[in-house]
Amino acid sequence: MVFQIAAVVILIMFYGCYSAKLISQRKKGIRTDQLGKDKVGFVRFIEVTLKIATYLAAAAEVVSIAMQTSCFPASVRIAGIFIGAVGIIVFIVSVLTMRDSWRAGVSKTDKTELITDGIYRFSRNPAFLAFDLVYLGILLMFFNKVLFAISIFAAIMLHLQIVNVEEDFLMEMFGESYLEYKRSVHRYLGRR
Repeated sequence: MVFQIAAVVILIMFYGCYSAKLISQRKKGIRTDQLGKDKVGFVRFIEVTLKIATYLAAAAEVVSIAMQTSCFPASVRIAGIFIGAVGIIVFIVSVLTMRDSWRAGVSKTDKTELITDGIYRFSRNPAFLAFDLVYLGILLMFFNKVLFAISIFAAIMLHLQIVNVEEDFLMEMFGESYLEYKRSVHRYLGRR
């Protein structure tokens, strides 16, 4: 029961932060969810598939928690709680640091800033890293083959979004400033 409560709290805080930011920006007239919108070709495929993958991951997490699936010892499951909690913290900090420049997906019509301060001094993609940490945390708490496969699929799609969509977009929008940032901060974690 402790693991179920911890996992539910992690999911509520994580997706609650996401939803609160979406609602907050909507009140300001900002369309936060840009995944697949006004896109064509490969970029549209990546963004739509990413959206599907993240919904599937959330559903698989909820079902796994409800079914109390797990084959790991308590120590591994406790590590999952801590990893998931770190994911929440990283996500909240990244969303707050991005302020109104935060989007799910890219938008060539919205004017945003290149954020390189705060948590973005240590990771170019902390929100994506946070998703992966939450996926890993829940997976360690409630491991099953379906959750594993869907979590891996979602993590791969997040990575493909970064390398095939986000990085190209940021290069196009910010040019040399982004190249300099890219040279000094790792994609997921660490400075060069």
